[in-house]
Amino acid sequence: MNHEGIVGATAAVGYLEGIGTSGLSPPGELQGESRTHRLRVAMEAIRAYEATLCKRLLEGLAKIPHVKVWGIADPARVAERTPTVAITVAGLAPRVVAEELGREGIFVWDGDFYARALIERLGLGESGGVVRLGLVHYNTAEEVDRTVATLCRLADRG
Repeated sequence: MNHEGIVGATAAVGYLEGIGTSGLSPPGELQGESRTHRLRVAMEAIRAYEATLCKRLLEGLAKIPHVKVWGIADPARVAERTPTVAITVAGLAPRVVAEELGREGIFVWDGDFYARALIERLGLGESGGVVRLGLVHYNTAEEVDRTVATLCRLADRG
C-alpha cells in the first residue's frame, strides 16, 4: 500500500474540510453536516474567493497599456475561466517579465506549459510564450495589487 499517499490524501481532505468550517459559513450552520457537505462548502468558498481575486487581477491588467491577457479578459466573465491568467508584455520577453516579478517576490512561470502547438498558433513561440499568473485560495488581494503595480512598472519599461 502507498502509505504516504494515504496519509497525504487524508491530510488534504482534512485541510479542505477545515476550510469548510472556518468562518466561511454562518456559525453553527455546518454542525452535524456530513463531511461531503463540509467539503462542498469548502470548494464553493475557494471557488468564490479565487474568482474575486481573478476579477481584481483582470481589472488591474486591463488598465495597463502594453499588457495583453490571452483568453477571457473580461472581468464580468470571470465565472467562465479559471483563476490562471496568461499574459504578455509588449517589448519584453516572458522570461524577463517572470524574472523581474520573481525579484519582487511574485512567483510566476513563463513558457508554453506543454501547449506548444497553441503557443505557436498564437504566434508566441519565437518570443518565449506567455507569463502565467496563477491565483489560489491562499493568495491575497494585496498580492494581486502588488503584481499589478509591478507589471505596470515593467510595461512602462517595455
